[in-house]
Amino acid sequence: MAGRLEEFRTFRERMNTRILEAGNLEIKRFFALDSRCYEPGALDVKTKELLGLVASMVLRCDDCITYHIVRCKEEGVTDAQFFEAFNVGLVVGGSIVIPHLRRAVDTLDELNRHAEADDASALPEVAS
Repeated sequence: MAGRLEEFRTFRERMNTRILEAGNLEIKRFFALDSRCYEPGALDVKTKELLGLVASMVLRCDDCITYHIVRCKEEGVTDAQFFEAFNVGLVVGGSIVIPHLRRAVDTLDELNRHAEADDASALPEVAS
């Protein structure tokens, strides 16, 4: 992962560390609750991440949308599944979600380009 997505990951990790090191018990509890929410239970992790993605689209939080797209991709969500989830977010949230939908699709395209580049670089060299 490079570029914008790497900057997002680096900033998120740095600031989460900074926030948690401040030692506020309530913030620590909220972060822990958020993490545990996405653990497997009656719903699998993939489904929970898709739910988080749809909720983030409706709430129009681009950072959250990016985070959940990355996590969904890690959980094996296909492009067709992403677009069905995007549609649910659009229907529930209305036309105000469209700018966030555009950025979500751009993020997905970027992840797909990185995955294709990683796949290409992992291919064995063929002797001539």
